[in-house]
This record gives sequence, C-alpha cells and structure tokens, in this order.
Amino acid sequence: QVQLVESGGGSVQTGGSLRLSCAASGYTISSYSMGWFRQAPGKQREGVAAINSGGSTIFADSVKGRFTISRDNAKNTLYLQMNSLKPEDTAMYYCAAEPFISRAYLLTGTRYTYWGQGTQVTVSS
Repeated sequence: QVQLVESGGGSVQTGGSLRLSCAASGYTISSYSMGWFRQAPGKQREGVAAINSGGSTIFADSVKGRFTISRDNAKNTLYLQMNSLKPEDTAMYYCAAEPFISRAYLLTGTRYTYWGQGTQVTVSS
C-alpha cells in the first residue's frame, strides 16, 4: 500500500528557507514519478516541482532558481528545498506519486494517484 507522509512545513519570514520531506512507503521512489504541489486558500492547486524515475526534474516558473527537488533512495524520501521564500509561497504543500508520467505532464496533478496529507508553509513579510 502506497503511503506518503509530508513534514518540514512551518512559518518563516520573507527570504527564509525550508526543506520539506515526503517519506514514502509501499513502493520504491526511484521507480516512480513524484511531484510537489501546493494550494493556497481560494486558489487552484499548482504543480511546483517534480522528478521522474530517470531523475529528470521540472519546476514551475514561479519557483525556478529558488526551489530544488531531490530524493534519497536509501531513505525512500523526496525533498523540496525552498530558498528565498516569498509571501506568495504560502500554501499547503503536498507530495504525490505515480508509477509513470511523461515529462510533459509531471506538474499536472490529475495525473497522480497517490497523495500525502500535506504540510503547511507560511511566509510572512
């Protein structure tokens, strides 16, 4: 049974950093496509960053140069390193997994079957 558990959220000031973790169980993360998504109150869910089984990554334009996605296969954990945080990054962040997604759709949430419960990130000005 696939399970995803996010952690690492919190409250930071503008310019600060956070690292989100997504601990996976029930499968091997290196064989799946995985992504980070976020949803702010009153807004649609947005794909932030993703990585496929081959290690190819993709980022939303709004986070390019500030966020990094990585995985630790030994720990079966996905990470999102967030630097230079802005108030507009405030949202609930979710990780998601799917056996295979072509690169063109890695930031499309409807392509993912498995989701975590989310972790809140709040950036104050």
